[in-house]
Amino acid sequence: MSLTGQNAVVVGGGTGMGEAIALGLAREGAKVVVAGRRQAKLDDVAANGGENILTHTVDVANRESVKSLFAWVDEQFDQLHLIVNCAGANVPKRSMSELAPDDWDKLMNINATGAFNCMHYGLPLMRPHKTGLVINISSTSGKRAAPLGGVAYNASKFAMAALGTSATEDERENGIRVTTIFPGEVDTPILDDRPVPPSPEHRAKILKPEDIAAITLAVAKLPVLAHVPELVIKPIGQSFI
Repeated sequence: MSLTGQNAVVVGGGTGMGEAIALGLAREGAKVVVAGRRQAKLDDVAANGGENILTHTVDVANRESVKSLFAWVDEQFDQLHLIVNCAGANVPKRSMSELAPDDWDKLMNINATGAFNCMHYGLPLMRPHKTGLVINISSTSGKRAAPLGGVAYNASKFAMAALGTSATEDERENGIRVTTIFPGEVDTPILDDRPVPPSPEHRAKILKPEDIAAITLAVAKLPVLAHVPELVIKPIGQSFI
C-alpha cells in the first residue's frame, strides 16, 4: 500500500529510531509531523526530510503538552492515519539496589504513560474515519526482563506492550490497529545511558535505526485489514532466551 496521501505523527522523532522512521515515511510520500522535546533536533530532521516534514515540540510526560500537539495536528490534517510512539529513556543506575524512585517515575512517565497520553489524544482523530494505525516502539526488554534494561525500563516496556494489546482489542470496532515492535539492541543515543556504554566494536554488530525504520514502514504499508499485533527484531548475535 502506498503511503502517499497518508498523514503521520512520529513522537520521539528527533533522534535515533524515531528520526529514521520519520524520514522513511516522508520518503514514501507521507506527510509527517515530527514531535520531540528539542526543537533544534526536530529542525535537523526537517532539513533532511523536505516539504513532507512538519515539526512540533512535545513532552510526552506532560499531558497538556501532548493535548496541545494533537490539537495542532487536527488543524493541520483532515485525517490522521498513523501514530508512531518512539519516545523513550533510560538511566545509568538501573538495578533494584541503585534505582532512585524519581528515576522510576521518570521512565514510567516517558516510556509507558507517554505512549498512553499520545494514544489518548491521538485516537479521537482516527475514530471518526474508522481506520488508523498506531505503532509503539517498545523493546525486547518488554518481552524478557533482563538485567541489561534495568528494573524501571523493563517494567515500563512491559506496560507499553500491555497498553498496545489492550487498546487494539478496544479499538478493533473503530478499524484501528495497534502494533508493538520489540527491537533488540539498536545503535542509538540511549546506549550512552548504560552503566558502561558499549564499545564501537559492539555497536558495529547491532541493529541500526534504519533497520527499525524499514520494518516499521513494512507494517505501515500493509492493507488496512492486515494486523500485526507484535513483532520482535534483534541482532543475530543477541540472545532472546
